[in-house]
Amino acid sequence: MRLIFLGPPGAGKGTQAKVIAQLFTAAHLSTGEILREAVKNNTEVGKRAKSYMDKGELVPDEVVIKIVAESLARPDIARGFILDGFPRTEQQAIALDGELAKISLAIDAVIYFDTSAEVSIRRLSGRRVCRKCGANYHIASMKSRQEGVCDICAGELYQRDDDKEATVKNRLVVYERQTAALIEYYKNKGMLETVSGDLDVDAVRDHLTALFKAKRL
Repeated sequence: MRLIFLGPPGAGKGTQAKVIAQLFTAAHLSTGEILREAVKNNTEVGKRAKSYMDKGELVPDEVVIKIVAESLARPDIARGFILDGFPRTEQQAIALDGELAKISLAIDAVIYFDTSAEVSIRRLSGRRVCRKCGANYHIASMKSRQEGVCDICAGELYQRDDDKEATVKNRLVVYERQTAALIEYYKNKGMLETVSGDLDVDAVRDHLTALFKAKRL
């Protein structure tokens, strides 16, 4: 199983990627998490990425491609993988094809989470993250037992800069502008499968597992 999950911010692709990766013993490669870790550790890549991420803009291709290429060298890739958050442009997709060809691998399918702007904004602007352990919560759908405090480690919950409503709206505009050609790229290759990102978590997971069974992935 070698998959790409595509969709706008707030589509739920990260949540589904974690679940599906566990079900099928595949590696979950989240470029967003890798970049945020680099920012937290103040690495050279993190410094370059932070100014773009804080404004809801896409991190330059050369930075993201370098990180993905390094991730594809991991030994657990042999069991299969789900790329979550990459590629985001047609140029990145072409670069990914080249990196995979170097290690004699190819993508089996590309899953597009078709999600309305209203749902994306509601999900992201309500998200809260633990400063200590990184656990995710939501002010409406997944509250912590004590407001502002993580259930797991008692760390402080906060709203990331890129989850603030104005930034989310900008992220969606950037996404639509940058990824229209990407969707067509995979559609023309006959690899694109579409699911509704507006559905709840369980409904999307059931749709995905049925799709994988049908395609024998």
